[in-house]
Amino acid sequence: MNKGVFLLSQRVLLLDTKTIEKMKEFYQDDLASKLPPGALFAAKPFNCSVTAYKSGKVLFQGAKHEEEAAIWEQFANNGTAPPTTKTVTKKEATNQSQFSTMSLIGSDEVGTGDYFGPITVVAAFVRTENFANLTELGVKDSKGMKDDQICKIAKQLIKEIPYSLLVLPNTKYNSLQAKGFNQGKMKAILHNQAILHLKKKLNHEPYDGILIDQFVERGIYFRYIADQKEKVQENNMFFQTKAESLHLSVAAASIIARYAFVKEMDKLSESAGFEIPKGAGSHVDQAAAKLIRTHGIEALNSYCKIHFANTEKAKKHLKL
Repeated sequence: MNKGVFLLSQRVLLLDTKTIEKMKEFYQDDLASKLPPGALFAAKPFNCSVTAYKSGKVLFQGAKHEEEAAIWEQFANNGTAPPTTKTVTKKEATNQSQFSTMSLIGSDEVGTGDYFGPITVVAAFVRTENFANLTELGVKDSKGMKDDQICKIAKQLIKEIPYSLLVLPNTKYNSLQAKGFNQGKMKAILHNQAILHLKKKLNHEPYDGILIDQFVERGIYFRYIADQKEKVQENNMFFQTKAESLHLSVAAASIIARYAFVKEMDKLSESAGFEIPKGAGSHVDQAAAKLIRTHGIEALNSYCKIHFANTEKAKKHLKL
């Protein structure tokens, strides 16, 4: 049984490691870069903030803190799965209506929270006349979908719509990170390049706008790409969190990006000689230790995002 402590405008739950890991995965798109002392992660979904601590305590604050805490208390107590998509707010409902009749270029990325594997970014173009066909195909917010389902849909999807895929391999990621690039800047550059490539494929075909699954504020995004030789900077660019639920272009981009990520992970597994896991939990630390034992510590540069804490945890497993 997990105990809850009630305070004004906040709630604290004492949760197990499994639940906290599930929470971090669930809030991946909302994770904060700066953490308070002793925190495992901090996230800011709409109308709420969530901070998980190493002690097992999880603090929920904000207007919707009670609803958010109740979801995870139920999950921890009886295993009831958290929702595959978060509650649609009035603001999101308005955005969904805004985009419902638009033909959009949408972009999304996968792999930023995974220790192993690359970052994959996709820009996809979905015309309004494609809505019915893509919906029938099963294109939707991919967060509640399993990899085999995503791969099945993606194989059909890539035949139906124009898209551009970019893969940032670990060697390049680690090189950029060592030069001072943070993930936000890397993602902004990749999104910009993917959209540029797709626009060239479209060959001046008209579209109503560009929708990016927001990972930074608009101003920061454009600051990150300011030094790029070519950049997309148009009046009809929209930055929205949880954009997968707002337009099929972003949902399609996410599915194709996930499909590409899964294929890249399969290649890494084949190369390593054992299954390379997704995520960044304790099971990943053990796999990293096995990789070091099998192929040497230098192999991490090709398989992992070295600056993640998993690297040091893997070394501790091996007492390096």
